[in-house]
Amino acid sequence: MGLLIPGFDYRRVPVADGVSLNVAVAGSGSPLVLLHGFPQTHLMWRHVAADLAADHTVICPDLRGYGASDKPAAGTDTGTGTDTGTDATADAEGAAYAKRTMAADIVALARALGHDRFALAGHDRGALVAFRAGLDHPAAITHLACLDVLPTLDMWDVMRGTTAAVGFHLFLMAQPPGLPERMIAACPDDFFGHFLDLWAGDPGAIPAEVRTAYLDACRAAVPSIVADYRASAGVDVDHDRADRDAGRRLTMPVTVLQQDWGAALGYDAAAVWRAWADDLEHRTVGYGHFMAEEAPADIAEHLRELLAR
Repeated sequence: MGLLIPGFDYRRVPVADGVSLNVAVAGSGSPLVLLHGFPQTHLMWRHVAADLAADHTVICPDLRGYGASDKPAAGTDTGTGTDTGTDATADAEGAAYAKRTMAADIVALARALGHDRFALAGHDRGALVAFRAGLDHPAAITHLACLDVLPTLDMWDVMRGTTAAVGFHLFLMAQPPGLPERMIAACPDDFFGHFLDLWAGDPGAIPAEVRTAYLDACRAAVPSIVADYRASAGVDVDHDRADRDAGRRLTMPVTVLQQDWGAALGYDAAAVWRAWADDLEHRTVGYGHFMAEEAPADIAEHLRELLAR
Protein backbone atom coordinates (compact mmCIF):
# COMPACT_ATOMS: atom_id res chain seq x y z
CA MET A 1 0.00 0.00 0.00
CA GLY A 2 3.01 2.31 0.30
CA LEU A 3 3.21 5.20 2.75
CA LEU A 4 0.56 5.40 5.46
CA ILE A 5 -0.53 8.04 7.95
CA PRO A 6 0.81 6.79 11.28
CA GLY A 7 -1.89 5.83 13.76
CA PHE A 8 -4.64 5.59 11.14
CA ASP A 9 -6.61 2.46 10.35
CA TYR A 10 -6.81 1.61 6.64
CA ARG A 11 -9.68 -0.10 4.88
CA ARG A 12 -11.42 -0.35 1.52
CA VAL A 13 -15.00 0.83 1.50
CA PRO A 14 -17.47 0.11 -1.37
CA VAL A 15 -19.22 3.35 -2.38
CA ALA A 16 -20.83 2.51 -5.75
CA ASP A 17 -21.22 -0.43 -8.12
CA GLY A 18 -17.70 -1.72 -8.72
CA VAL A 19 -16.02 1.20 -6.94
CA SER A 20 -14.30 1.03 -3.56
CA LEU A 21 -12.22 3.78 -1.98
CA ASN A 22 -9.01 3.43 -0.04
CA VAL A 23 -9.57 5.29 3.24
CA ALA A 24 -7.61 6.07 6.40
CA VAL A 25 -9.61 6.62 9.62
CA ALA A 26 -8.59 7.65 13.14
CA GLY A 27 -9.84 9.53 16.20
CA SER A 28 -13.23 9.95 17.81
CA GLY A 29 -15.79 12.70 18.03
CA SER A 30 -17.67 14.55 15.33
CA PRO A 31 -16.72 13.30 11.84
CA LEU A 32 -14.57 15.26 9.41
CA VAL A 33 -13.76 14.05 5.89
CA LEU A 34 -10.61 15.42 4.21
CA LEU A 35 -10.30 15.25 0.40
CA HIS A 36 -6.95 15.57 -1.36
CA GLY A 37 -5.98 17.50 -4.45
CA PHE A 38 -3.81 17.05 -7.56
CA PRO A 39 -1.23 15.60 -8.00
CA GLN A 40 -1.52 14.06 -4.55
CA THR A 41 -3.25 11.39 -2.50
CA HIS A 42 -4.79 11.33 0.97
CA LEU A 43 -1.21 11.59 2.32
CA MET A 44 -1.32 15.36 1.79
CA TRP A 45 -3.44 15.55 4.95
CA ARG A 46 -1.03 13.51 7.09
CA HIS A 47 -0.11 16.34 9.49
CA VAL A 48 -3.53 18.02 9.65
CA ALA A 49 -5.32 14.69 10.03
CA ALA A 50 -3.13 13.59 12.94
CA ASP A 51 -3.75 16.94 14.68
CA LEU A 52 -7.53 16.90 14.21
CA ALA A 53 -7.86 13.24 15.20
CA ALA A 54 -7.26 14.36 18.78
CA ASP A 55 -10.88 15.52 18.95
CA HIS A 56 -12.62 14.39 15.76
CA THR A 57 -13.19 11.23 13.77
CA VAL A 58 -11.00 12.00 10.76
CA ILE A 59 -11.63 10.22 7.45
CA CYS A 60 -9.09 10.57 4.63
CA PRO A 61 -9.97 8.78 1.38
CA ASP A 62 -8.21 8.63 -1.93
CA LEU A 63 -10.71 10.01 -4.44
CA ARG A 64 -11.93 7.62 -7.12
CA GLY A 65 -9.35 7.56 -9.88
CA TYR A 66 -6.49 8.46 -7.54
CA GLY A 67 -4.10 6.71 -5.18
CA ALA A 68 -5.17 3.23 -4.13
CA SER A 69 -8.88 3.78 -4.83
CA ASP A 70 -10.64 2.16 -7.78
CA LYS A 71 -10.39 3.75 -11.21
CA PRO A 72 -13.53 3.02 -13.27
CA ALA A 73 -13.55 3.61 -16.99
CA ALA A 74 -14.48 7.17 -17.89
CA GLY A 75 -17.66 6.30 -19.79
CA THR A 76 -19.39 4.51 -16.92
CA ASP A 77 -22.00 6.06 -14.64
CA THR A 78 -21.71 4.80 -11.07
CA GLY A 79 -23.22 7.80 -9.30
CA THR A 80 -25.76 7.51 -6.50
CA GLY A 81 -27.81 10.66 -6.88
CA THR A 82 -28.35 13.81 -4.81
CA ASP A 83 -30.45 15.17 -1.98
CA THR A 84 -31.73 18.19 -3.91
CA GLY A 85 -33.98 16.73 -6.57
CA THR A 86 -31.45 17.44 -9.32
CA ASP A 87 -30.92 14.94 -12.13
CA ALA A 88 -29.05 11.97 -10.67
CA THR A 89 -27.68 10.80 -14.01
CA ALA A 90 -24.62 12.59 -15.36
CA ASP A 91 -23.95 12.78 -19.07
CA ALA A 92 -22.68 9.45 -20.34
CA GLU A 93 -19.35 10.92 -21.43
CA GLY A 94 -17.29 11.51 -18.30
CA ALA A 95 -20.05 10.44 -15.90
CA ALA A 96 -17.69 8.34 -13.81
CA TYR A 97 -15.63 11.42 -12.97
CA ALA A 98 -18.33 14.06 -12.76
CA LYS A 99 -17.90 15.83 -9.44
CA ARG A 100 -21.54 14.90 -8.78
CA THR A 101 -20.55 11.23 -8.96
CA MET A 102 -17.40 11.73 -6.89
CA ALA A 103 -19.36 13.69 -4.27
CA ALA A 104 -21.88 10.86 -4.04
CA ASP A 105 -18.92 8.56 -3.34
CA ILE A 106 -18.00 10.62 -0.30
CA VAL A 107 -21.52 10.69 1.11
CA ALA A 108 -21.74 6.93 0.61
CA LEU A 109 -18.35 6.48 2.28
CA ALA A 110 -19.38 8.48 5.34
CA ARG A 111 -22.65 6.57 5.63
CA ALA A 112 -20.83 3.25 5.35
CA LEU A 113 -18.70 4.36 8.28
CA GLY A 114 -21.79 5.29 10.30
CA HIS A 115 -22.04 9.04 9.65
CA ASP A 116 -25.16 10.51 8.04
CA ARG A 117 -23.89 14.04 8.73
CA PHE A 118 -20.28 15.17 8.63
CA ALA A 119 -17.98 18.11 8.04
CA LEU A 120 -16.08 18.15 4.76
CA ALA A 121 -12.84 19.85 3.71
CA GLY A 122 -11.21 19.59 0.30
CA HIS A 123 -8.09 20.90 -1.38
CA ASP A 124 -7.78 21.56 -5.11
CA ARG A 125 -9.65 18.74 -6.95
CA GLY A 126 -10.97 17.53 -3.62
CA ALA A 127 -12.38 20.99 -2.99
CA LEU A 128 -14.37 20.76 -6.22
CA VAL A 129 -15.79 17.45 -5.01
CA ALA A 130 -16.54 19.03 -1.63
CA PHE A 131 -18.25 22.01 -3.29
CA ARG A 132 -20.48 19.68 -5.31
CA ALA A 133 -21.26 17.61 -2.20
CA GLY A 134 -22.34 20.77 -0.40
CA LEU A 135 -24.75 21.67 -3.20
CA ASP A 136 -26.08 18.16 -3.87
CA HIS A 137 -26.19 16.85 -0.29
CA PRO A 138 -26.90 19.80 2.02
CA ALA A 139 -28.58 17.56 4.59
CA ALA A 140 -25.36 15.56 4.96
CA ILE A 141 -22.72 18.31 5.09
CA THR A 142 -22.56 20.25 8.36
CA HIS A 143 -19.56 22.45 7.52
CA LEU A 144 -17.56 22.94 4.32
CA ALA A 145 -13.98 24.08 3.66
CA CYS A 146 -12.48 24.62 0.21
CA LEU A 147 -8.73 25.21 -0.11
CA ASP A 148 -7.13 27.09 -3.00
CA VAL A 149 -9.72 26.59 -5.69
CA LEU A 150 -12.62 28.31 -7.43
CA PRO A 151 -15.89 26.60 -8.35
CA THR A 152 -15.48 25.01 -11.77
CA LEU A 153 -17.79 27.36 -13.65
CA ASP A 154 -16.07 30.44 -12.21
CA MET A 155 -12.61 29.03 -12.86
CA TRP A 156 -13.31 28.76 -16.57
CA ASP A 157 -14.78 32.27 -16.54
CA VAL A 158 -11.56 33.83 -15.18
CA MET A 159 -9.00 31.72 -17.10
CA ARG A 160 -8.47 33.91 -20.13
CA GLY A 161 -5.69 35.67 -21.99
CA THR A 162 -2.01 35.16 -21.28
CA THR A 163 -2.64 34.70 -17.55
CA ALA A 164 -4.39 31.44 -18.40
CA ALA A 165 -0.99 29.92 -19.23
CA VAL A 166 -0.64 29.03 -15.55
CA GLY A 167 -3.51 26.60 -16.06
CA PHE A 168 -2.28 24.98 -19.27
CA HIS A 169 -2.95 21.52 -17.84
CA LEU A 170 -6.66 22.35 -17.57
CA PHE A 171 -6.84 22.93 -21.31
CA LEU A 172 -4.62 19.98 -22.17
CA MET A 173 -6.68 17.47 -20.20
CA ALA A 174 -9.94 18.93 -21.51
CA GLN A 175 -9.15 17.59 -24.99
CA PRO A 176 -10.93 14.49 -26.36
CA PRO A 177 -9.69 11.09 -25.17
CA GLY A 178 -6.44 9.89 -26.67
CA LEU A 179 -3.85 12.60 -27.15
CA PRO A 180 -3.69 13.98 -23.57
CA GLU A 181 -3.33 10.50 -22.12
CA ARG A 182 -0.55 9.59 -24.55
CA MET A 183 1.34 12.83 -24.03
CA ILE A 184 1.24 12.60 -20.23
CA ALA A 185 2.00 8.87 -20.15
CA ALA A 186 5.12 9.51 -22.24
CA CYS A 187 6.74 11.48 -19.38
CA PRO A 188 4.49 11.23 -16.30
CA ASP A 189 7.12 12.06 -13.69
CA ASP A 190 8.07 15.22 -15.58
CA PHE A 191 4.44 16.23 -15.99
CA PHE A 192 3.21 15.62 -12.45
CA GLY A 193 6.52 16.66 -10.89
CA HIS A 194 6.27 20.00 -12.67
CA PHE A 195 3.26 20.94 -10.54
CA LEU A 196 4.80 19.69 -7.32
CA ASP A 197 7.76 21.98 -8.02
CA LEU A 198 5.88 24.98 -9.43
CA TRP A 199 3.13 25.22 -6.85
CA ALA A 200 5.12 24.58 -3.69
CA GLY A 201 5.79 27.66 -1.59
CA ASP A 202 8.03 25.49 0.59
CA PRO A 203 9.52 22.58 -1.38
CA GLY A 204 10.73 21.01 1.86
CA ALA A 205 7.12 20.47 2.93
CA ILE A 206 6.94 17.51 0.53
CA PRO A 207 9.82 15.21 1.50
CA ALA A 208 11.39 12.89 -1.04
CA GLU A 209 9.52 9.77 0.05
CA VAL A 210 6.16 11.56 -0.14
CA ARG A 211 6.99 13.05 -3.53
CA THR A 212 7.89 9.56 -4.75
CA ALA A 213 4.57 8.22 -3.44
CA TYR A 214 2.67 10.97 -5.28
CA LEU A 215 4.51 10.34 -8.55
CA ASP A 216 4.06 6.58 -8.28
CA ALA A 217 0.33 7.01 -7.70
CA CYS A 218 -0.10 9.46 -10.58
CA ARG A 219 1.94 7.35 -12.98
CA ALA A 220 -0.50 4.49 -12.39
CA ALA A 221 -3.58 6.69 -12.84
CA VAL A 222 -3.04 8.79 -15.95
CA PRO A 223 -6.34 7.87 -17.70
CA SER A 224 -8.50 8.48 -14.64
CA ILE A 225 -6.76 11.74 -13.70
CA VAL A 226 -7.28 13.02 -17.24
CA ALA A 227 -10.92 11.89 -17.09
CA ASP A 228 -11.39 13.84 -13.85
CA TYR A 229 -10.09 17.01 -15.49
CA ARG A 230 -11.99 16.39 -18.72
CA ALA A 231 -15.24 16.18 -16.75
CA SER A 232 -14.50 19.63 -15.34
CA ALA A 233 -14.55 21.06 -18.85
CA GLY A 234 -17.90 19.42 -19.62
CA VAL A 235 -20.44 17.87 -17.30
CA ASP A 236 -19.18 19.73 -14.21
CA VAL A 237 -19.67 23.08 -15.93
CA ASP A 238 -23.19 22.04 -16.90
CA HIS A 239 -24.04 21.11 -13.32
CA ASP A 240 -22.60 24.34 -11.90
CA ARG A 241 -24.42 26.46 -14.47
CA ALA A 242 -27.74 24.73 -13.77
CA ASP A 243 -27.30 25.36 -10.05
CA ARG A 244 -26.34 28.99 -10.55
CA ASP A 245 -29.31 29.56 -12.84
CA ALA A 246 -31.58 27.93 -10.25
CA GLY A 247 -30.15 30.09 -7.45
CA ARG A 248 -28.93 27.05 -5.52
CA ARG A 249 -26.40 27.97 -2.82
CA LEU A 250 -24.30 26.47 -0.07
CA THR A 251 -26.33 26.75 3.13
CA MET A 252 -23.84 25.39 5.68
CA PRO A 253 -20.95 27.42 7.20
CA VAL A 254 -18.21 27.68 4.57
CA THR A 255 -14.53 28.57 4.91
CA VAL A 256 -12.41 29.26 1.82
CA LEU A 257 -8.63 29.61 2.06
CA GLN A 258 -6.85 30.85 -1.06
CA GLN A 259 -3.64 32.31 -2.30
CA ASP A 260 -4.10 35.77 -3.79
CA TRP A 261 -5.37 34.52 -7.12
CA GLY A 262 -7.43 37.63 -7.67
CA ALA A 263 -4.38 39.87 -7.82
CA ALA A 264 -2.76 37.55 -10.34
CA LEU A 265 -5.78 36.93 -12.56
CA GLY A 266 -7.72 40.14 -12.09
CA TYR A 267 -10.90 39.20 -10.21
CA ASP A 268 -12.37 39.35 -6.72
CA ALA A 269 -12.08 35.82 -5.32
CA ALA A 270 -14.14 36.59 -2.23
CA ALA A 271 -16.97 37.98 -4.38
CA VAL A 272 -16.93 34.82 -6.50
CA TRP A 273 -17.43 32.70 -3.41
CA ARG A 274 -20.05 35.02 -1.87
CA ALA A 275 -22.21 34.32 -4.92
CA TRP A 276 -22.38 30.68 -3.79
CA ALA A 277 -22.30 30.70 0.01
CA ASP A 278 -24.69 32.20 2.55
CA ASP A 279 -22.32 31.89 5.54
CA LEU A 280 -18.81 32.49 4.17
CA GLU A 281 -15.44 33.10 5.77
CA HIS A 282 -13.01 33.86 2.93
CA ARG A 283 -9.35 34.26 3.81
CA THR A 284 -6.36 35.05 1.62
CA VAL A 285 -3.32 33.21 2.93
CA GLY A 286 0.40 33.51 2.30
CA TYR A 287 1.23 29.84 1.83
CA GLY A 288 1.92 28.01 -1.40
CA HIS A 289 -0.70 25.84 -3.05
CA PHE A 290 0.14 22.80 -0.91
CA MET A 291 -0.93 24.64 2.22
CA ALA A 292 -1.95 21.59 4.25
CA GLU A 293 1.64 20.37 4.00
CA GLU A 294 3.32 23.78 4.20
CA ALA A 295 1.36 25.16 7.18
CA PRO A 296 -0.48 22.23 8.78
CA ALA A 297 -0.91 23.80 12.22
CA ASP A 298 -2.52 26.88 10.67
CA ILE A 299 -4.80 24.80 8.44
CA ALA A 300 -5.88 22.66 11.39
CA GLU A 301 -6.70 25.81 13.33
CA HIS A 302 -8.72 27.24 10.44
CA LEU A 303 -10.70 24.01 10.28
CA ARG A 304 -11.31 24.00 14.04
CA GLU A 305 -12.60 27.56 13.78
CA LEU A 306 -14.95 26.46 11.00
CA LEU A 307 -16.25 23.53 13.03
CA ALA A 308 -16.98 25.87 15.94
CA ARG A 309 -19.30 28.02 13.82
